[in-house]
Amino acid sequence: MTDLTKPWPLGLDGRRWPLFCLGVVIGVALLSQLDIWASRGAIGWPDQWRAPFFFITDYGLSDWVLIPSLVVFVLAVPAALLLRRLSRLAAIEVALLSGFIFLGVGIPGLIANLLKRLVGRGRPSEFEISGAFSFQNFVNDWRFQSFPSGHTTTAIALAFTIGFLWPRLFPLFFVVGALVGLSRVPVGMHYPTDVFGGLIVGMLGAYLVRNLFARRRWLFETRPDGRIVPRRFVALRRAFQRARA
Repeated sequence: MTDLTKPWPLGLDGRRWPLFCLGVVIGVALLSQLDIWASRGAIGWPDQWRAPFFFITDYGLSDWVLIPSLVVFVLAVPAALLLRRLSRLAAIEVALLSGFIFLGVGIPGLIANLLKRLVGRGRPSEFEISGAFSFQNFVNDWRFQSFPSGHTTTAIALAFTIGFLWPRLFPLFFVVGALVGLSRVPVGMHYPTDVFGGLIVGMLGAYLVRNLFARRRWLFETRPDGRIVPRRFVALRRAFQRARA
C-alpha cells in the first residue's frame, strides 16, 4: 500500500519535482492520443453497459462532503468556545477533523475549478462541432471546462484525506475514486486526459492541505525521520468512553 506518511507521494522531494512535472506533461501527451478513441468508443456503448457508470459518477460531487463537514465545523467551533474541560477538547478535535475534511476536498476542488477556466478545454459534447482539442481560455462556460475532471479531483482528494487519518480505509476509497474517474468517460463528460489531470490535482491538493495542518500540529505531527502521522484523538475517545459508561 502507498506510504501515506511521506511528505509527498511518489517519492517526491525538492530534486524530483521538475522530473515529476515533466512526467505529468508526457503522461497528458500520451493519453491525449487515446482521447478520441476512448471517448467516442465509450459513449457508443449500449445503454446497459453505461448505466452503472451513471450511478457511480455522482459520488464525485463535492456537496455531499463539503456541506456536512462545514456544518459540523460551524457547530463545533462555538461548542469549543463554550464548553469546558474534556467536552471542550473533544469539540476542538471535532472542529479540526471536520475542517480538515472540508479543506482536504475543497482546496483541490477549488484548484481544479480554476484550472478548468484557465485551460478552457471543450467537453466531449462539443466534439462534433469543435473537435477534441478546442479551447476557450478564461471566458467560458461548463461546455469548455473539461480539464481537469472535477469529479475525479473530489473523489481522489477524499480518498487521500480519509487515508491520512485512517490508512486502512485508503484502498477502498481510492478504488472507488478511480472508478469515479473512469466513469467520467462513458458518461460523456470528460476525456481520459481530463481524468488523469483530476487524479494529479486531487492527490497533490490533499497532500498540500495535510502538510499545512502538520506544520501547525493540527491533527498530524512530523516525526524526526520526516514522516507525517495522525495524532491520537484522545479527548474524543475519552468522551465516547464516558458516554458508553
